[in-house]
Amino acid sequence: MKMTHRDYYDISRFRPEHVEMLEKINTLGPKFAERAPQHDKEASFPTQNYKDLRDAGFLKLVIPEEFGGYGFTLGEYATIGAEVGKYCGATALTFNMHTSSMMWLRFMYEMDNLTPGERAAFKRMREIQFAKVVNDGAIFSQPISEGGVNWTSEPIKTNCRKVDGGWVINGFKKFASLAGNCDYYSIVCTEHFEGKDPAHEDTMDFAVHKDAPGLSIVGEWDPIGMRGTVSRDLILKDVFVSEDDLMMPAGVFGKTLSQWPHMMATLTPAYMGVAQSAYDFTVEYLRGETPGQPPIDRRVYPTKRATVGKMFQKLTEMRNLWINAFLEAKPFPSKAEVMRIYAAQYAVMEGVQELAALAIRTCGGQSMLKSLPLERIYRDSRCGALMLPYTTEIMEDYLSMMSVYDMDDIDKVNTETVSARVSMWRPADDAGAIAAE
Repeated sequence: MKMTHRDYYDISRFRPEHVEMLEKINTLGPKFAERAPQHDKEASFPTQNYKDLRDAGFLKLVIPEEFGGYGFTLGEYATIGAEVGKYCGATALTFNMHTSSMMWLRFMYEMDNLTPGERAAFKRMREIQFAKVVNDGAIFSQPISEGGVNWTSEPIKTNCRKVDGGWVINGFKKFASLAGNCDYYSIVCTEHFEGKDPAHEDTMDFAVHKDAPGLSIVGEWDPIGMRGTVSRDLILKDVFVSEDDLMMPAGVFGKTLSQWPHMMATLTPAYMGVAQSAYDFTVEYLRGETPGQPPIDRRVYPTKRATVGKMFQKLTEMRNLWINAFLEAKPFPSKAEVMRIYAAQYAVMEGVQELAALAIRTCGGQSMLKSLPLERIYRDSRCGALMLPYTTEIMEDYLSMMSVYDMDDIDKVNTETVSARVSMWRPADDAGAIAAE
């Protein structure tokens, strides 16, 4: 009775290559689900899942076809990520970190606000990085958070300085997913210059090898949920990087990402999948079809039937808003398109918690046993709303401001938190003006 992608998507609208990869992930998925309890219990990385993903070609999903990838769009990736999340939330979340690194190389390069010089330099950089994935099967991590620092509103604290032959990086990354289990870390940092304050336009992005001298992993990883992400702390002390380690030219990160806000919402597919798994388990449990449980038919209770109907309504509402926002994703979006992706982000990250809570209530005490997946699903569901840069609190703020103010009035609002809104999407002209200030 578990729903499949054929039940909730109109696959007649999808490319054959897209449908093929959806079928592949649903073939691999049951293995991911079998392994998930152990990774959750041990807070261990799903290494075998990544071997399966690599062998099936998923690591190169969004890499352009000319480089040996599949050239999937952002919307196509979103559906794949959600299917992975249906089987293992931690695998889906870390898979997003890898795929997002490839997205930056793919989509930022294609944006028409790059100068000819920036595009020429970027062309060589991405060729080097794509080859690591396509030819070597490399896995990338994307640690950005620095623990309590609003990196979207002020220059990133991790810094680099020019030296002979390259740069030296010093800094700290919090919640570095895939820590110790990836091949490269995509390290975003700010280049420092003598006599100049750190600035967004000096943002750099390097691919730092896992064995680079000066790179270390510290701290424990024992969270409430998403335990298989192994998101420990990353310390960089005098880490040397060269021109060949650059992922994009200086300044490109800020001028492009601000005009592609959908790329900062790519955590939602994992949680869309978790929401689906909460619903699927509930239906299976009520029908008496849960492995290891007696075949007790709980469908006879009207309150339980009513609740599962409510869950389906909520799930469908979430998915429709979410998938439409991703399918229309493009650089330089309109205000309405941006508000829809912000609304979709909020709906998924809050909705998954609601669905998991309803599942627990409906299935009852037995469902809370660690021998069943629902208590893990419930814990995983709590994490998405807290994840920067698009926490649900931030989405509420952004949506409220964009609803009642014109974009050119927002920075005039007299509030103590106005500085945080420099990270909000702006129309292209406004973004350029803000960057120049």
